[in-house]
Amino acid sequence: MDNIIATTTDGRFRVRLVPDEDARNPREDFDHLAHVVTIDTHLGQYTPIDKDGGPFAEAWDRVSWNRWKGIEIFTRWAGIFHDAIVIESRPARGPVSLWYLLREDAEDLGMLPEAYLDAERAEYEAWAEGDVTATSSKRPSTGSAPTRTTPCRPGKRWTLPGATTASTGPSRPLGTLSPSTSGSSR
Repeated sequence: MDNIIATTTDGRFRVRLVPDEDARNPREDFDHLAHVVTIDTHLGQYTPIDKDGGPFAEAWDRVSWNRWKGIEIFTRWAGIFHDAIVIESRPARGPVSLWYLLREDAEDLGMLPEAYLDAERAEYEAWAEGDVTATSSKRPSTGSAPTRTTPCRPGKRWTLPGATTASTGPSRPLGTLSPSTSGSSR
C-alpha cells in the first residue's frame, strides 16, 4: 500500500495512511445523541447497532409486526408525539436500522439535525465496512526508524524538531521528525 500523505522537506521521513486494525466501534467508543433501532439483522448475520435501541425501542416493538407500514408508523409517531427526527438506513451490507434524534438533544448541535444523524450513520457504516485508517510515520530509505500509528501510547508523543515545548525549549534543527518522551528529545 502506497498511501503517502506527507513527506519531510529533506525526504527522510514520510507519513502514510494504513488500515486501522484496532478501531473501536464508534457507537461504543463515544457518547452519542442519536439512538438506533435495528430493524433487520438479516437472520442474525449482523449484530444490532445499539444494544438497547434507545427510548423508543418499546414503541418500535409495538409496530414492528407490520412489515409494510411499520417504519412509516414509527417515523410519524416519533415526529408527531416527540418531535423527533428519524432517518432510515439500508446499507448494501449491514443491518437495516432507524436512526433518530430527539428534538431537545438537537437544539444545541449547531447544524441541521438530519445532517448530524447522517454523519453518525456514515461514521458507523464506515467502521462496519472496515474503512478506518490510521497514520504511520517512518523513514523510507532504511526502515530502521520507529514506526508509529495513531493513536499514540501514553507518555510518548511525536514532535516536529524546532518546535518548542514548555519544559524543553527548542529541539533539534528543522527537517526531521523525532519521537520524544516526557517533553525531552531523544
